[in-house]
Amino acid sequence: MSQTNILLDAGTNEREIVEFYLDELEGDGETPYKGYYGVNVAKVLEIIRLPKVTELPEVGDPSVLGAFNLRSHIIPLVDLSLWLGKRRNPEGSEAKVIVTEFNNVTTAFMVSGVNRIHRISWEEVEPPNAYVSSLSSNTITGVVKMEGRIIFLLDLERIVSALNPQLGLRLDEAIDWEAGARYRALVADDSTVIREMLKDLLQRANFEVEAVTNGREAWERLEEVKKRAVAEDKPIENYLQCIVSDIEMPQMDGHNLCKRIKEDDMLKKLPVLLFSSLITDRLRHKGETVGADEQISKPEVTQLAQKALRLIEQRGFGAAG
Repeated sequence: MSQTNILLDAGTNEREIVEFYLDELEGDGETPYKGYYGVNVAKVLEIIRLPKVTELPEVGDPSVLGAFNLRSHIIPLVDLSLWLGKRRNPEGSEAKVIVTEFNNVTTAFMVSGVNRIHRISWEEVEPPNAYVSSLSSNTITGVVKMEGRIIFLLDLERIVSALNPQLGLRLDEAIDWEAGARYRALVADDSTVIREMLKDLLQRANFEVEAVTNGREAWERLEEVKKRAVAEDKPIENYLQCIVSDIEMPQMDGHNLCKRIKEDDMLKKLPVLLFSSLITDRLRHKGETVGADEQISKPEVTQLAQKALRLIEQRGFGAAG
């Protein structure tokens, strides 16, 4: 299966996910069980049979099986069952490999099989509760109930950054961030780890940060800020100077959030920066369609902070009150 032009229009709050499964064994080590998982189609380059894999020297995690050559590109292969701490059923299906690209990095994941592609609304995606998140080491970002089974949406970025910490969020500490004015930002990201790291890094870049878990929460917060601005007869920028949003989020995605902001007479003046692993050359047009002021690929927090400051200053907004 190759990546095709099946991606949906931006701003519809819909996504297409690839559903795949892992043939597992229950805790007793004997009872077979199928675990169902999903990943955004936009991150999938292609799905192939298990290729010839060459072991890598000094691999720090046993889930990294090695690497393989795909059309002159050397791609690392991760056993998703091992990473998730599952017992693979040796009598399960012949393995398949999902080749992904995000954060400008190509990584392959070995799974048991692939079912189909589903078109879903982000409103159908439920955030995982704290118990599910803790059991999965915060690797699950959403839960979809479909046709009598539960599909867990995986945070593949977390897996890749955990295997290679150099790909994690980072801020250039050599820059004197405190030299300028202090501004207020609203951040929306469904990943607990990314959200807290982003909040901490932007605070170090001299921003006051309020963080929420998805686009719907961000929109509800913006509605509250609008009401306050109207009640106090002050411009909206007195309360908030920019919005930073992930794209993939339960309830409401970043594209839909951005579209709503830019269609609102009071909010549209606020800069919206999309900060996502889905910011690639072939997908950048989606953010442009909904009016995003900037699009930055994770993990470039320094670039995010610099562009946010520039957009705020270009608009002549004052510092946070």
